[in-house]
Amino acid sequence: MMRFWMAPNGLHVELAEATDAKPLARIHAASFARGWSPAEFSDYIADPGTASVFVACDATRRIAGFALFRRAGDEAELLSLAVERKWRGKGVGGALMYAACEDLRDRAVRHMFLEVEDGNSPALSLYKGLGFVEIGRRAAYYPMPDGQAATALVMRADIG
Repeated sequence: MMRFWMAPNGLHVELAEATDAKPLARIHAASFARGWSPAEFSDYIADPGTASVFVACDATRRIAGFALFRRAGDEAELLSLAVERKWRGKGVGGALMYAACEDLRDRAVRHMFLEVEDGNSPALSLYKGLGFVEIGRRAAYYPMPDGQAATALVMRADIG
């Protein structure tokens, strides 16, 4: 049974399909210094036993953003969340996280973890608003385009 969650501006959230790998790779490459390949996304989409990939899209399946999680026991880790530039700041990331938390709770996930670059104010605002708290730091973790490395904040939220 396909599940849908409402999102702002006529979008909805659903689980990714195999045909979504290329657009997800394109959005990821436009959002991060090291983009993931379509093959990497295909592997996650094909493994619903340990991964959940959510997409925010319109009725024609034009994808505005995605969130990818890995599950183990009662824990999940957000591996990546990215939103097309034109959709940023419009609630798409929040809709993806809401849908993911609801779906993951139904799969007996109780705790969620993520890493975020310490200078990514929009992401930090989103995650803190969802109840994530900092539990650690990883210095020089994210390679930056200028050759420097940024600190990652490790965050956790109890979702179930």
